Amino acid sequence: MNAILRLSLPLTLWLASFSAVYGLHGLLCSSRWATLAPELPGRALLIGASLAALTLQALLLVLLRSSRWPHPDAAIHRISMALAIVALIATAWTLIPTLTTSHCL
Repeated sequence: MNAILRLSLPLTLWLASFSAVYGLHGLLCSSRWATLAPELPGRALLIGASLAALTLQALLLVLLRSSRWPHPDAAIHRISMALAIVALIATAWTLIPTLTTSHCL
């Protein structure tokens, strides 16, 4: 079970953070946002959510490298590290548009 968790957690976290940030972006661009919380700045919320997603991915990478969560099989360890690096890069790459060019029409 530990091996399955090590292998699936990085990309699952990327998928959840991608969905959450773009869902927040959709909410901020909807007409309901003005009635829900007009005083909250939407851009700051998007930046905070993106930074939280990147931080979680980086913490997962550090956790997988630490000796607190060891795995006896070296191949599983290498694959999980590679998946964590890919997930961190994918998180940064897919969330760049929300930070740089997100404008609601």
